[in-house]
Amino acid sequence: MSMIRSVNSSAAYGESNLYNTGKGGSSNSALSRHRSSVDKQVYNHGHALYHSDYYPKQYFNSPLEMMHANSFHISTSTIPGQCVQVSSAPCQLMANIHSPTVSNNPYGSFEVCHPDSSSICNISHQTSHSLLGNVSPEQDIDYGEEEIRLKLRELEKVLLYDNEDLDIDDFMGVDDWGEPIQTLLLTNSLKESSSYSSISCVDRNKEPRTAKQLLLDCSAAISEGSIEEAQTIITQLRQMVSIQGDPHQRIAAYMVEGLAARIASSGQGIYKALKCKEPPTSDRLSAMQILFEICPCFKFGYMAANYIILETCRDEENVHIIDFDLNQGVQYINLIQSLSTWPRKPPHIRLSGVDDPESVQRSVEGLKVIGQCLEKLAEDLGVQFKFQAIAAKTGDVTPEMLDCRPGESLVVNFAFQLHHIPDESVSTVNERDQLLRMVKSLKPKLVTIVEQDMNTNTAPFFPRFVEAYNYYSAVFDSLDATLPRDNTDRMNVEKHCLARDIVNIVACEGADRIERYEAAGKWRARMTMAGFVSCPFGSNVNASVRALLKSYCDRYMIKEEPGTLYFGWEGKPLVVASAWK
Repeated sequence: MSMIRSVNSSAAYGESNLYNTGKGGSSNSALSRHRSSVDKQVYNHGHALYHSDYYPKQYFNSPLEMMHANSFHISTSTIPGQCVQVSSAPCQLMANIHSPTVSNNPYGSFEVCHPDSSSICNISHQTSHSLLGNVSPEQDIDYGEEEIRLKLRELEKVLLYDNEDLDIDDFMGVDDWGEPIQTLLLTNSLKESSSYSSISCVDRNKEPRTAKQLLLDCSAAISEGSIEEAQTIITQLRQMVSIQGDPHQRIAAYMVEGLAARIASSGQGIYKALKCKEPPTSDRLSAMQILFEICPCFKFGYMAANYIILETCRDEENVHIIDFDLNQGVQYINLIQSLSTWPRKPPHIRLSGVDDPESVQRSVEGLKVIGQCLEKLAEDLGVQFKFQAIAAKTGDVTPEMLDCRPGESLVVNFAFQLHHIPDESVSTVNERDQLLRMVKSLKPKLVTIVEQDMNTNTAPFFPRFVEAYNYYSAVFDSLDATLPRDNTDRMNVEKHCLARDIVNIVACEGADRIERYEAAGKWRARMTMAGFVSCPFGSNVNASVRALLKSYCDRYMIKEEPGTLYFGWEGKPLVVASAWK
């Protein structure tokens, strides 16, 4: 079963449409407007009671552009005529001479009746002492019939715009009403409808969630047992990611498959399926070798270990190096090349490598092929070199199997290997500390450790997921600065080296979780408890590594502590090398 599917139909990663970036936009959900609570006065007109809720809803709590083209709404306690509606429909104006009216406001109260409808549009003023002065509501208004008719006719002309000669501005005082109108609009849109406005504004400006945010949401859902929610997010994520996209899309592509594998409990099968099946040949470098070339932090770790090995064994004739996991032999290619350039005769090197059948770094008995390649390289370069493969599980190795001989300086190298050994969190046997104590009993002249600097061992699932995301994001970013995104070697490295680790960290638990990295401080504590003492890197080692660093992108960093060198990307430590005796 293929774990990763490519967006490129020509690539050998399965279906072509899984990781296409989704183009669908999210639509804002419709939000109903809140009913106004500001203007709740009751309007008296004759024997009827009218409330602000009586009016059509769109005239309240609505922006100006949403109102009817032929109407406007004015509301202020200081303006005669609380509400005005202008309509192009035929109207009949009917006065109620018994309604309370201010003497200086002939337009105070009337009804606009549509002949074809029983609905009534009320236009009235607010009854208040500030407007009425000393006029009593019970006081009759002594208008003559002819005077009322003329005044109503005047107002009808204004409202219906049937007199082009009439200056509306002069008649209505619109210039004076500009500020109240603006106040009304602000009141309606900001105060009366504040909830709607703030929510709709956030909704309109809301950016789509990023792949990182969705990954964190998904991992949190899984840790809380919300599997259905997590599966929904996984479906969404698969439309956003691509193994040929930018670094964020690429890491998300592998991490989402890790999450899916965790739900399906298939992580261990995927982890083993992605192991390096073929040893390197003269014309084909393994994915692991390419990783160490294109991501120099790993290469720096190897080289720091090699530099201090050479420094320690400078005056030795015979050196026995024990490596519990040679990986693809990359470190020793560099070591043999360095020995060939020595000004004097280099020491005789005997290398013992443990060929663990459960290793995912190579096929079974592949270590023998790697040893043969190293011997051939040493012969060509004039270096005395002998390789011995020890077929055994790392936890079963005994001192007798290692064939330590008198007269040899013993060096033990743990490069990207110790984190594979189970510790006390997996088994009461605690093979990790047990192995360190066994190595101490061999009385080595030097022990070197190179590890990835992150904590994915004992951390619970969610913080472990966050730790892994932050770490591998830096690795993917560094690869992006080194090789083009469509480079085949880069995609193979990401799939066979990085994706394998990501899936195991995210999807597996218990004994199935092999990639159990620890931070430098934890390794320091373990080595100290096993009886080791920190061995500082010499000034020559530090200078050589820094000189090499300058040949790469200036975004790589190096940090030194007593007996420890950190290598990282943009301030994020990725690999740490330490020396012990």
